[in-house]
Amino acid sequence: MSDPGKKKFVYYPGCSSQGSSKHLDQSLRAIVPALGLEMEEIDDWNCCGASVGNIGGGRLATTTLSGRNLAKAEQQQATDVITGCAACYLNTHGSNEKIKADIALRRNVNESLAVGDMSYEANLQVRHACEVIVNEVGFDKIKERVTNPLEGLKVAGYVGCQTVRPFANTESGGNYDTFDDPEFLDQFAEACGAEAVEFDFKTSCCGGSVAVISPEKTLHLIKDILQAAEDAGADVISTPCPLCQTNVEMYQSAINKKFGTEFNIPVVFYSQLMAKAFGLDAKDDAGLHRNTVRNDKLEILVKDA
Repeated sequence: MSDPGKKKFVYYPGCSSQGSSKHLDQSLRAIVPALGLEMEEIDDWNCCGASVGNIGGGRLATTTLSGRNLAKAEQQQATDVITGCAACYLNTHGSNEKIKADIALRRNVNESLAVGDMSYEANLQVRHACEVIVNEVGFDKIKERVTNPLEGLKVAGYVGCQTVRPFANTESGGNYDTFDDPEFLDQFAEACGAEAVEFDFKTSCCGGSVAVISPEKTLHLIKDILQAAEDAGADVISTPCPLCQTNVEMYQSAINKKFGTEFNIPVVFYSQLMAKAFGLDAKDDAGLHRNTVRNDKLEILVKDA
C-alpha cells in the first residue's frame, strides 16, 4: 500500500446478500461512500460457514472457510474487513481472532489454504459495519449528511442477539456499545431525524435459524418483539441483522393467525433509513421496495422526496 498508515476497507457481503437481504447489501453499498468511506468487495468470496458450519467438518473446516476470505482480502492489501451481516461477523471475526491466537490452528488453516495457493498471515481486523460507522464516522457526521430528515417517523431499534454478542464491548470488537442495552441503532435513527422509541426487547432472540426450520417453536418470541414495538408506538422496526429482519417481517401473518393479533409493522435495515435520510433513491439505493410488510409510513419512505 502506498500509505501504510491509511486503512483499506474490504467488504465481505455474505450469502444472504444474494437473496433475502439484498436490501441490506444494496443500502450499505449506497451509504458507505456517502459517509466518506471507501471499500472494495472481496474477490471471489465464499460462505463464512454460518449456514453450513453445523452440518459437519469440524472446527478446522469452518475456520478455513473464513480463512479463505481473509486470505483473499489480504491479497487485496486490506487492513480491515467489513461485513454487515451479524452471522458473518460472528463467524468471520471469531475465526480471525482464533487464528491470531492459536499458532497451531493458523498452521493447519494455512495447510488447507495452500491447496488453493493461498495463505493468511493474520494481519487483518474484522469489523461490523455498524461499529465502523460509529467509530470511523460518528453520529455528528451522519447528521451532517442528512438532507431528507425522517421527521415524524417512530423507530424501534431491534439489534438482535449476534451483532453485539460477544464482541461489541471488547477491544477487538471496537468497544462501540454494550451487550445488554446497546444504543447505536437509536442514535442512528435520531441522527437521521427520526424518533427512537423506548424498546425493551432490543436484544431479545427472534429464534434465529430455528425460526426458519421450526417456526412454530419461535412464533411466541417474535410476537413479543412485535408487541413491544407496537406498544411503543413504532412505525417501523430497524435492525442490522438479516435473519432478524427476515424472521420478524415474514412471520407476522402467521403470528396474527395464531394469536389473533393485527401486526403490520415494516422491518427495515438501519442502512435503508440512512439512505433515505441522505436523499438517496428509495428503490435503487435504499431498496425499500423489497420490504414485504408495508404500512402508510413505509409508503411515505418508499416515495421519493
